[in-house]
Amino acid sequence: MNVLQKIRDHIKHRGLRATLAKVWKHYVFSHQELLWMERDLVSPVPPHSLKPYPPLRVVKITPDNVSAFARHFGDRVGTMAELAREHHTGHMHLDDQGHAVAFIWGTAQDYFDRHYYGCLFPVKPGEFFEFGGELTRAYWGTELSVDLQLELWKAMAAQGCDKVVDVCEFHNIPALKLHLRMGYTEQGRIMNIYKLFGRWRFYRETRYNGSRLEALRKPSRPPVTATAT
Repeated sequence: MNVLQKIRDHIKHRGLRATLAKVWKHYVFSHQELLWMERDLVSPVPPHSLKPYPPLRVVKITPDNVSAFARHFGDRVGTMAELAREHHTGHMHLDDQGHAVAFIWGTAQDYFDRHYYGCLFPVKPGEFFEFGGELTRAYWGTELSVDLQLELWKAMAAQGCDKVVDVCEFHNIPALKLHLRMGYTEQGRIMNIYKLFGRWRFYRETRYNGSRLEALRKPSRPPVTATAT
């Protein structure tokens, strides 16, 4: 299907205004806001109502075991091996057939994300940068989204880290809600990514006061006892 046919189909299903906005963003100009978030590794995780999930096995990702991603994340096998060779810390959660159903990465060094955003995320001493977390659809809405992070926090705490930092797209509401559910707080920093004509990228950090996520917060309840230790 050529580009013009795709545009016609999009207009038919989404309307002219939505189509023009998508074309502008993809081919002319786009702006992403990545909010910096942080959390210590010992405070209790706030209570949640996530569903339980069947037992899984947690395995450190190495260049030699990335074939486990083939079934559910076939397009990531090479990237997983590359990140492991760069000595970042990665965990995958395997089902009873040995297939990876979730993964997450952390690094205690400055991280240049050449696979997605194309920019450098600096990391301070004592921190680690968390990135690349993903679950298969069957595990959405389960406690795995919490346990996935807790297991990584334990591993990074053993490496001398006492804080996790990461970035989250401002328009990714489910991801932002997950961060709030895990007890993250805003740093008041934004990494702005601008893309021009689908080719050139520019980066700029800005700051803000107060909270941009207040509308997403739920009334607080007594904490549970789950921690990263």
